[in-house]
Amino acid sequence: MDRRGFIIGSAAAAASLKASFAQEATYPSHAIVLVNPFPPGGAADVVGRPLAAVMEPMVQKPVVIETKSGAAGAVGAQFVANAKPDGYTLLLHLTSISGFAEVDKLFGRTPKFTRADFVPIARLVADPCVLIVNDQQPYKSLKDLIDDAKKRPNEIIFSSSGLYGALHIPTALFTAAAGDLKLRHLPTQGGGPALTAFLGNNSQVLVSSISACLSQIKAGKARPLALFGSQRSKALPEVPTMKDLGYDIEYYLWVGMFAPKATPAEVVTYLRTAVNKAAHSEQFKAALANLGQELAYMDQPEFAAFWEADSKRIEAAIRSIGKVEG
Repeated sequence: MDRRGFIIGSAAAAASLKASFAQEATYPSHAIVLVNPFPPGGAADVVGRPLAAVMEPMVQKPVVIETKSGAAGAVGAQFVANAKPDGYTLLLHLTSISGFAEVDKLFGRTPKFTRADFVPIARLVADPCVLIVNDQQPYKSLKDLIDDAKKRPNEIIFSSSGLYGALHIPTALFTAAAGDLKLRHLPTQGGGPALTAFLGNNSQVLVSSISACLSQIKAGKARPLALFGSQRSKALPEVPTMKDLGYDIEYYLWVGMFAPKATPAEVVTYLRTAVNKAAHSEQFKAALANLGQELAYMDQPEFAAFWEADSKRIEAAIRSIGKVEG
């Protein structure tokens, strides 16, 4: 679609949004902030930016990505949980949002926030993770990695987005399934820093979303060994799944949008409509394709049910990891 077509389409979408929202005179009246709780370069960031770019002409107000990283995404999540519930401060978060309260319980702490502090708006993508090794490693298959790790316990390093974070959990599931494999953990402050550590050979192994590492795979800097999805990826058709290799593991790094609890129902309805239109636009789907992803959209009712079920899986994974001091 050319620029003229995009402008016409955006104008039509904006008109449709106004027609469906009785309080358009009051919301939105100024910029909408999408909080990215991780450093730049992670899944929430690379998915959120093209979404914001498409939403902006639709809502006719700035849609801004604001980074508030720390504690594997907990800092940004807590910020939004405590924000004024007026629809102007929203959260882009990952699978790991489901486990923070369980981690606090594990350490005997009162949870800083729970899932009840958020209203789910929509799920945007559900990216199967991929286990990669960097180009300085000799491993050509998952078996090569496992065999060497068994010979050299705690010598091979994996990086992650932080303790109990969205990239730690699938790695822990893999090491358990592979016979309690002993890898040394290098936790960082997000998916971007974890990838940086990996590319600098400060870590040799990384479980990442496909979207965050596909360019590095194409450049030959990362070698994919196994996928965590139920089937092979269109972006990486030659890479086997964990299930292909005999490991009953399935894990997706999804990205969803949330509002603080008590956000007015009419504002939530407006946001659901706006995000739905933006996510299904050709511009956003093309941006996802460039990342090696496909839209895996869920509107609020379906997403809420999915989140409830997925949270139980994440909480169980955290309990299986157990108490790990950072």
